[in-house]
Amino acid sequence: MAILEAGTPAPPFKLHVTPDQVLSSDELRGKRYVLAFYPADFSPVCGDQMALYNQIRSEFHGRKAELFGVSVDGVWCHQAFTEARNLHFPLLSDFEPKGDMARAFGAYREGEGVSERALFVVDENGTIAWSYCSPIAVNPGADGILDALDAMDGRKTS
Repeated sequence: MAILEAGTPAPPFKLHVTPDQVLSSDELRGKRYVLAFYPADFSPVCGDQMALYNQIRSEFHGRKAELFGVSVDGVWCHQAFTEARNLHFPLLSDFEPKGDMARAFGAYREGEGVSERALFVVDENGTIAWSYCSPIAVNPGADGILDALDAMDGRKTS
């Protein structure tokens, strides 16, 4: 299964951010956002990837984009991971039904029951402007995301 490509409408979603707070794609209509799918909280590469995004979250905000991490872990695991890593952006729980959002984006690893390490930049119209699937053991960094956001604004990319 391949991840959704640029030009594809982003599938609708409605996921828990906390035990009592849900975020839906409808709430993001008219906004630019980044979805960073990752396999699991507390794994070394995932922790490093999310910590990097946390450190440069002002870069995302400066490009008028909201950032969301997405994995199949539950909200309580996300809460512990957020606290342990001091993260300041929402993690969406694709827990139940497990992996539904990841499947919709073509980013679910059926054999392992986790998300791919996949990135999506979604424009204000709800269309995927850029996507990338990294090898699962490799932190994809942020350059591709930032270049995609710059291109949306007509900025020169590196």
